[in-house]
This record gives sequence, C-alpha cells and structure tokens, in this order.
Amino acid sequence: MLPYGSIPEAAAALGRNLTSAETLWFNYSASKSDYFLYCHNILFLFLVFSLVPLPLVFLELKRFSFVASHKIQPKVRLSLAETFKCYKDVMRMFFLVVGPLQLISYPSIQMIGIRTGLQLPSWREILSQLLVYFLVEDYTNYWIHRFLHNDWGYEKIHRVHHEYHAPIGFAAPYAHWAEILILGIPSFLGPAMVPGHIITFWLWIALRQIEAIDTHSGYDFPRSITKYIPFYGGAEYHDYHHYVGRQSQSNFASVFTYCDYIYGTDKGYRYQKKILQKLKEELANGVEQNGGSYKTD
Repeated sequence: MLPYGSIPEAAAALGRNLTSAETLWFNYSASKSDYFLYCHNILFLFLVFSLVPLPLVFLELKRFSFVASHKIQPKVRLSLAETFKCYKDVMRMFFLVVGPLQLISYPSIQMIGIRTGLQLPSWREILSQLLVYFLVEDYTNYWIHRFLHNDWGYEKIHRVHHEYHAPIGFAAPYAHWAEILILGIPSFLGPAMVPGHIITFWLWIALRQIEAIDTHSGYDFPRSITKYIPFYGGAEYHDYHHYVGRQSQSNFASVFTYCDYIYGTDKGYRYQKKILQKLKEELANGVEQNGGSYKTD
C-alpha cells in the first residue's frame, strides 16, 4: 500500500510530478495491500496457462495446411478430448499446488525486498533485471533438470512431464507436484539476487511461462521473433528432448542453449541435425541409394 494519501502528496515526496504511468499505478494500487498486489500472480498465471496455448491448439485441431507444415512431429496429433484432459490436469495442479504456493510465499517476497511503491522502474531497469532473471533461472534450471534425468529423479518425479513425447503448449506446466515446487527455486533466485519492482516481478513470472509454452508448442515457425534472440533454444530444440524421452541426456536448457553447449549435452541433437540436413540435401539433389531415388514429387 502506498504511503501517500493523494497524487499531490506523492509528487511532493518525489520532488516532481508523477508520470502518466505512475499516475495510473497510484490510482490502482494506492488503497491495495502489498499482499493483494503480490497475489495478482495467481491471476496472471491462470490467464497465461489458459489462453496463451489456445491459438496453436485451435489451428492444429482445424488441421490447417499452412500450420501443419511447421509441426515438428507431424505424425503425432492429440484429439480435442486429449488436449482438454491435459488442460484439466494442469488446472488441478494449479489450484492444488501453484495457487496455494503463491498465497503462502509472500513473506519471502518481503524478505528479498520486492517493492510496490513509487517511483516506477525505467524500461532499462526492467529489461536489465529480466535478463538477469532469465540467465540465473536458465543456469540453475539446467542442473536441476539434468539431475531429474537420473534414474531416481526420472522415475519418481520427472517422468510425469515426459508423458507428452510430442509436447503441446498446455503441457508446459504439466508436471509432478514435486517438480513444480523444485523448479520454483530457480524462478525465485533471480529476483532474490536483484530485487526490483512488483511490476517487473509480474512480467518475469508471465514471460517465463509464455516462453515455456512456446518451447512446448510443438511448432517451429521460421519467422518467429524468438529466432532473433541470441542462444534461444525454442520449440525445435526442446522438442528433441521430449522426443528422445527417458533416455535423453541432451538439451536440458530451459531457455538458452549455452549450458548444453558448454557442458556437451547437445551433441546428440547436433548430430541428428547434421544427419537430417544431409538427408534433405540428398533429397533435394535426387541422390540415389539402393537403386532408388530419395527425391519425390
């Protein structure tokens, strides 16, 4: 809750007039408790989990040809009933685990110093903090994910997430309850190291889940804006990890690819890419093998 009773009082405390964004923030948050503002995360997560995967799910169910050509595993298609079951399972975990976790974790937000007041952060501050959050989460998530692929971690916990060998957007948060709790730690470390404004925290939580939905979408679009993000893994990169399944010791990265490259856990993926590229070139050139031609009409 803001410690100012009016906009003029807030302006006097800041020593300047409020910006348009700060005026909007004052009008919205002045009478609301910090705890209530923090709990907005529950609403944002619900909206992201429910709405962001819908466009591609709709297009896939309609079997539009211009979308089908970009599906990574074209032979695997879920029915509407199977898709809805995935969403119901995610929502069950959301209301039983994710939501309650958000409700009780507010003391940790107070402890690290996430602020709700004025002045609002600049875009430079927001973007630099988000970059730190993504890098910290990506590195720590890499090692936790890698640990979950040992025999015990996979059998007891991580196999639930791998039930979808050809993932869809709704399957991004589909996981064992213990995995949801464990992977909450990397998401919290960045804000704990570089605490910012609650608006930055909201953006971080929403963007991280949107990114997870993108990498689990099952589609690789050549003109996607994420293609221009350095070292971004994307759907094709993570889809390989799900395709290999339990035996996968490759592509553990959650967002960027640098950890897999540094620690050598992308060799299987890069080898497969090399073989597939060679086959595509042979198909394009009509190279004959075993008396026949790869090239088709």
